[in-house]
Amino acid sequence: MKIFYALIFVLFTFLGCKKENNEAINYAYVGGEIINPNTNYVVLSKNEAIIDTIKLDGRNRFLYKVNDLQQGLYTFRHGGEYQMVLLEPKDSLLFRLNTLDFDESLVFTGNGDKKNNYLINDFLESEKEEKQIVRLCQLNPNTYQHLIDSLKNMKAEALESFNEKYKPSDLFKKIAQANINYNYYSAKEVYPFVHYGKDKAAILKTLPDDFYDYRKDVNYNDEFLSSYYNYNTFLRHNVSNMSLKMHDNHSEDKSFDRKSLCYNLDRLYLIDSLVKNTTIKDDLLYYFTMAYISKGKNQDDNDAILKSYLAKCGNENYKNVMVSYAKSLNNLRDGLKLPEINVVNYNNQELNINSLVNKPTAISFWSRIYYEHFKESHFKLRELKKKYPEVNFITINIDECGIDKSKKMLDAHKFDIANEYQFKNAKEAKEILAVHPMTKTIILDKHSKIVDSNTNLFSSYFEDQLLGLINK
Repeated sequence: MKIFYALIFVLFTFLGCKKENNEAINYAYVGGEIINPNTNYVVLSKNEAIIDTIKLDGRNRFLYKVNDLQQGLYTFRHGGEYQMVLLEPKDSLLFRLNTLDFDESLVFTGNGDKKNNYLINDFLESEKEEKQIVRLCQLNPNTYQHLIDSLKNMKAEALESFNEKYKPSDLFKKIAQANINYNYYSAKEVYPFVHYGKDKAAILKTLPDDFYDYRKDVNYNDEFLSSYYNYNTFLRHNVSNMSLKMHDNHSEDKSFDRKSLCYNLDRLYLIDSLVKNTTIKDDLLYYFTMAYISKGKNQDDNDAILKSYLAKCGNENYKNVMVSYAKSLNNLRDGLKLPEINVVNYNNQELNINSLVNKPTAISFWSRIYYEHFKESHFKLRELKKKYPEVNFITINIDECGIDKSKKMLDAHKFDIANEYQFKNAKEAKEILAVHPMTKTIILDKHSKIVDSNTNLFSSYFEDQLLGLINK
């Protein structure tokens, strides 16, 4: 491994010196090694546009030159995971990661490593803080504000020390400062939602007058940060929070209902009026509409949300996907028979899914690119099968990679292949059964009639649903 990196560094140095002597440097190198790869390639993109699909060699390594470099944030994806890197001229960045512990295992070396290691460590720290925020939000608003102000100040001091030591570019400073700001802003925006108490409007009224002063400086159309996680997370929290106050002005309900049609229509209206950048606006509209429709049980309400969405969204592809998804959900209403879908078992036999249903049944899904969900859902199913032998638990792999690869993955983790299947035509089946999100679980009675087309193995009421079906 050390020899590999040494050779790469010699190559970087040679090419870098040659280019510096002959032409302006507007390229960067990125490469590395994937431990336990899920696929044989890495996808590099910028602003959602794919630059290239880079194949791994026989030792799961790759090296790629980014020509005509547009300095900024790039995304590399492997399997269902992704992470962002900052690339600037003269960078020659190498990384090593293990897919079994994706973000935590990621380490950068080479020219450009300091800034990217700083950013990945900041990302991991922010993930830890998110878990703390839930607990801290139960404090009174003044105490809470004092604590998160202290967290922000500590991060600002750490960044200042880093800048003094390594003299990074203004671009890095802009991104690092944006991380600090938008994490802080998000912590403020989630407070009324996470704080105990159902009267969220009343909670808003207890906040200090300066609690949301930063909003006057927020750019809702920041194209540079439009594909950045922290920025988009903040925007989602922010429009949800501001819609809460807007909704309270005409709602008579004392208890806030996040699923109410009125509140969700208010949120779509606010996004449309607040955000002018079409990419940012369409992404927000799509995110909240999909979230509502995927969980909505009332057809009229779903239709109202869809109508509002279609009138506001300018992305025709998004609109077509949403219409198709809503149509599929309409065919999966409670009481209807499950659509006819063919699956293949691990003896390579093709079967109709309804032929497998002869008692109360729960159908869940998995994909090899969502590794954590694959593991946790199968552990959960192992537990449920022991507790509820009266229920038939069917698990379907939704990948298009062939039965052998999914079987290999199940065998590697010693998961039983009984009642495990793969879609015969994955693309068509995923659309018909509206497989979104990945945690979706369908519950059927013994006649293949739908009891719930979108529940969740991990929800607090899932076992109550099973008991209700068993005792029916």
